[in-house]
Amino acid sequence: MIIENQAMVTEAVVEAVSRVEDPRLREILLALVRHLHGFVREVRLTEREFGEAVRLIAALGQKTTASHNEVMLMAGSLGVSPLVCLLNNGNHGESKTQANMLGPFWRDDQPACASGDTLVRSPTPGPELFVSVSLEDASGRPVAGAEVDVWHSSPEGLYENQDASQAEMNLRGRFVSGEDGRFSFRSVKPAGYPIPVDGPVGDLVRATRRHHYRPAHLHFMVYKPGLKTLISQVYSPDDPNIDSDVQFGVTRALIGNYVRHDKPSAEHGFAAPWYSLDQHFVLEAGEARRPTAPIRGKVSAEAPEGR
Repeated sequence: MIIENQAMVTEAVVEAVSRVEDPRLREILLALVRHLHGFVREVRLTEREFGEAVRLIAALGQKTTASHNEVMLMAGSLGVSPLVCLLNNGNHGESKTQANMLGPFWRDDQPACASGDTLVRSPTPGPELFVSVSLEDASGRPVAGAEVDVWHSSPEGLYENQDASQAEMNLRGRFVSGEDGRFSFRSVKPAGYPIPVDGPVGDLVRATRRHHYRPAHLHFMVYKPGLKTLISQVYSPDDPNIDSDVQFGVTRALIGNYVRHDKPSAEHGFAAPWYSLDQHFVLEAGEARRPTAPIRGKVSAEAPEGR
């Protein structure tokens, strides 16, 4: 097609994309072209603005490393990650769900742990935490043999991949639920933390005049064939940023009941104050699938992670 005017550009691209054989890919690409071209027309994007947009997209890739995923961070900062999550869980967005974003810090090689083990692998000051988890299916039956990844930031607000001073895999572990669908672990209470703002995501946050903090939370990923993989975050209600998460991830269903105890625990060997959390997850029927890990390793001492 010889282009005669600006309207024909969209027609030509739509015609080309219509030749894609895979029906779902064709549907996605056709919608992408229509909405993207419509956006350019709506805002009358200038050449200078287009050049800046190209630079920003390139910078997302350039900023992404083995220990940091700027693209995933941007998806959350624009609300795309939580929207995709809510549309695809809880009866396709019709009911509340315990699902949440994967986030940019999950590693696929987290170490195997036994129920009751600690996630603390290097000195990590902070209030100690005991977590008891129970899993059941939609019929209320315990889910045994599920693999559950757990990870969280330190009380200083850094994941181990961001912090060379933390031991490899500190505050990470992979558990298997027992016949009763339960397991437990010990750790330290996570803190809210600033997302890295030394790249394009930081430019966006500053432009919107928002703070760049996430409220404190624990990450969970529950995997068992025959059930839909559940990715979740459980938030601490006492965090000052619980209602202004920079990644738009906090839902009512995922505010956990972190109980403070002001007397030492002889059972767990915890000094006061310490916290406990009893967390119950209900798994939906569906596809069991492990996502692609957004990071693959840990920052070196010579190249500290930007915050």
